[in-house]
Amino acid sequence: MVNGCQTKSILDYLKSGGRGKGKGKGESAEKTENRDKSSRKKKKPLKKDDEESDEMEELNKLVVRVLHVSENPSTVFVKVTPNVKEVRPYIVCCIVEGMNLRAGNALKRFLVAQTKLHDDDCQKRTLATIATHDLHLVKGPLLYDARPSQTLKITPLGRKEIKAADLVRRLQTEADEQRKQKKRQNVSGLHKYLQLLNGKENFPCLVDAEDHVISFPPITNSDKTKIRKTTSQLFLEVTSSTNLQTCKNVMDRLIVRMAELNKFTFENKEQESVSDDETEVTKDLTEDQAETVDLTVIKMTSPELIVRQVRVVDAEGNLKVVYPAKTDLNVDAHNVTVIR
Repeated sequence: MVNGCQTKSILDYLKSGGRGKGKGKGESAEKTENRDKSSRKKKKPLKKDDEESDEMEELNKLVVRVLHVSENPSTVFVKVTPNVKEVRPYIVCCIVEGMNLRAGNALKRFLVAQTKLHDDDCQKRTLATIATHDLHLVKGPLLYDARPSQTLKITPLGRKEIKAADLVRRLQTEADEQRKQKKRQNVSGLHKYLQLLNGKENFPCLVDAEDHVISFPPITNSDKTKIRKTTSQLFLEVTSSTNLQTCKNVMDRLIVRMAELNKFTFENKEQESVSDDETEVTKDLTEDQAETVDLTVIKMTSPELIVRQVRVVDAEGNLKVVYPAKTDLNVDAHNVTVIR
């Protein structure tokens, strides 16, 4: 090598450290090391960002906490009579707390969501029907029964007390007039769920401890127990003539939608308000009930919903169904956490 190379080349070779460590390769190694260091520096903040992202995802989850019957001894349970077997045999119920309906348009959004569920999941009420009540106005225990259409009376939402048979006839007339105005040949959604009662001598109803009809599915629930902005605890009811699982599926969807709406209300921090009509309702509550309403409002520091189980039993007191059970509310949604 000494004989074949120039002296300068030999000196450069020795200066660079010898074998495999020429000038070019030395520079390359140095660049590689610098890139590695830069890469490691970049990876550290990425790891921190991932942790923050996980924390944000956890905060964005909708929390639904289930309280079992054993944790919540209550007089609110539903007894089912054999009369409903041939009319509308399936019912599930539960109690929901933590829903803030006072803020802004929260109540309106909830009612719109319920209507959409009726149209979509409930197939225009032909598959199932949802009824919502102010728990403070519901006097349990409740009876799910079927009674003669000519004697059954209810005070429908926004109407005066009327016999169930007369109400159905009136709704049928209204539906026919609406169809003629729109020049439609096909039956409307209203016609479809009214047809569920065709030929029935007895109509299904949910009756309270004072024998007041608070629900007449699939038609309407009572104006006496309707929810308002002041409602802090909701009694939810889903009935069907199809099967029990249909009721559970609809109830699952309703509760998840309520959790979504409550989170939206909480995050948007809408101003709370009570109309004059709703103020009068609050005055009608007992002192204990009014105190409960106020305490519930004060505790609304998070959008978390509490779902209390409600038992449905047969005429002899044997358990038919309790909702939500372990197999209920197993929703396929990454943003929902159910604590049991």
